[in-house]
Amino acid sequence: MTDQTARQKAGNLNRETVADYLRENPDFFVDQDELLRGLTLPHDSGRAISLVERQVHLFREQRDTLRQELVELVSIARHNDRLFEKSKRLLMQVIEARNLNDMAAAVDDSIRGDFGLDAASMILFTDQDLPGNGRGALHVVSPEVARERLGGLLDGDRAVCGQFRESERSFLFPDREEPIASVALVPLRAHEPAGAADDLVGVFAVGSCEAGYFDQSMGSLFLTYISDTFSRLLPPILQRHTAAATSLADPVAESR
Repeated sequence: MTDQTARQKAGNLNRETVADYLRENPDFFVDQDELLRGLTLPHDSGRAISLVERQVHLFREQRDTLRQELVELVSIARHNDRLFEKSKRLLMQVIEARNLNDMAAAVDDSIRGDFGLDAASMILFTDQDLPGNGRGALHVVSPEVARERLGGLLDGDRAVCGQFRESERSFLFPDREEPIASVALVPLRAHEPAGAADDLVGVFAVGSCEAGYFDQSMGSLFLTYISDTFSRLLPPILQRHTAAATSLADPVAESR
């Protein structure tokens, strides 16, 4: 083959054609030792390296990337395992609570002690005064006031995370010397038929004094898991407290 013929054939080739051929024939360089030794590629160091050296370098980079991804996955798994254990301890204490105040105390102790957050708040929506309400993490407000103060935050079923407005934070975490800067909030809904007007029982919120601690990209699996349990436990407990409050307010009814 003359140099002119070789140049003509080379002119008919392009990068994509060569790349497609090599992809379709990955064993092309088998028994092509002389060709492999003649091929060189630029390296980050500035010197030329052989194709084999380049492959080894790429394989090492891929190995290091996979190793780092594995380390990150193991770290996430361990973090989730710790969260699960903390969530389980909290829910066991809540299930064993004898009344709303015991439940609120367990939530407050666990969120601030076990989870290391700055505040917890369980706000129940009812027009009925409950015995001993307003202790620890427990607060009671009317549904109308809650809707006025929290608005669209009550519309969904999933956790909402962010910095929120100052008026919303002060409503969720009242009487704090150090203000809460970021919040994760989940509406608590009784398991009524979908769309029932009275299915909203209250809200469960946790807060941090660090502005960037909770944001919209944060996962909320365990917070939703905890709030789902609260949504099932609260309606019967709330009903018992309401009945007790009614009996205290009407001694005649109690004596009947």
